[in-house]
Amino acid sequence: MSLKFEIAALTSHPQVISELADLIIEIVANGGSVSFMHPLAKQTATAFWEASLASADRGERIVLGAREDGKLIATVSLLLNCPENQPHRAEIAKLMTHMNRRGHGVARSLVTEAERIAVEKGRTLLNLDTAADEGAAGFYESLGFHKSGVIPDYALKPHGGLTDTIIYWKRIGKAAEIQSMD
Repeated sequence: MSLKFEIAALTSHPQVISELADLIIEIVANGGSVSFMHPLAKQTATAFWEASLASADRGERIVLGAREDGKLIATVSLLLNCPENQPHRAEIAKLMTHMNRRGHGVARSLVTEAERIAVEKGRTLLNLDTAADEGAAGFYESLGFHKSGVIPDYALKPHGGLTDTIIYWKRIGKAAEIQSMD
């Protein structure tokens, strides 16, 4: 089954915030390590997305959404607000796809679009982290991200217990072109 979906930057609107909140609640309930514990209250999820989209309004991040027939099925954030001495990098965060839409290339398309935007904004390095237990390590490696290392016992899993976190990086844009010539 091939999904037909569209990707666009999301803006602060009550319906968008509600869809994002429902998505993160589903992901956490299913064990996704995205900074929250289960059960995740709708109020907490809503507050997180309100703050994230306010940050996007200030140009500090971009929150992308994938929609199928108008319904939000996945999201990823591109964090642009790096320290003054790191204007060349951005971070991939909060990649989430509804459980019933996984395995159809939606996450891959979102990360590819986030990378394209990062290059457009003059960034040459992306970084991210993912849980070692049930995380997306193989997925990120298939997109050309390089494993930098593992931090043991970095975070709690949504249902309890510690998990290690894997740190990844990828050169993009001109830096990737130069790297490929080496």
